[in-house]
This record gives sequence, C-alpha cells and structure tokens, in this order.
Amino acid sequence: MAQHVKILGVLHIVFGALGVFAAMVVLLVFGGISALVGMSDRTSDVPAPILGVIGGFVFILLLVLSLPGLVIGIGLVQFRPWARVAGIILSALDLFNVPFGTALGIYGLWVLLNRETEQMLTSSPARMN
Repeated sequence: MAQHVKILGVLHIVFGALGVFAAMVVLLVFGGISALVGMSDRTSDVPAPILGVIGGFVFILLLVLSLPGLVIGIGLVQFRPWARVAGIILSALDLFNVPFGTALGIYGLWVLLNRETEQMLTSSPARMN
C-alpha cells in the first residue's frame, strides 16, 4: 500500500499544480483583456476594472481549490499521519469533480480507507520506502 499512497500523493500534486497553472493563465488572460479594453475604450472606464475583478476572483478561487491538493499530496508522499485524514476529506470532495476528480476521489478513498494504510500512516516515524 505504500506505493499506492505515493501514487495518490503524486496525483494530488499533479492535479493541484494544474489548478495553479490554470489560475495563472486566467490571471494573465483577464489582465491582458482588461488592459486592452482599458487602452481602447476611452468612452467608458467601467469594463476594464470589472474584467480585472472577475479575473482576480477566478484566480483566487482556483488557488483556494488547488493548493490543498498540493499540500496534501506532499504530505502523502512523505507519509505524514495528518495527510490521511485530510486526503480522505479531499478525496470525498473530489468525487464531485467529474470525470477525473471522481476517479481520483474513488482511488483516494480506496487507498486511504484501507486498514493497512491506516496502520502504516499511524506507525512509528521509520517509514517504508
């Protein structure tokens, strides 16, 4: 099960990194569009700030949704005991993210609710390689 825990951790890291990357792309796209609208439209100053606010909101939302996956993934790769409980919660929430999150959530629950995984993550600091 140690290998499954590492795989699950890496998958959470990859999904979290993709979310952070998507947040950066959204910020750049909305910032660029906001700048273009602000430079071209001199009759109204309203659209540019609204686009900036929307882009900032989506950026923060994506970061808030992605960073827990990164943190929990790192904790799972390092076999931290707290990562099991947090991973179970994250896997349950991933079930609503169809289709890839659902698959990750099912796999995560299968790995983290296994008795062998529970014993491994609550045992002594000498971890399996």
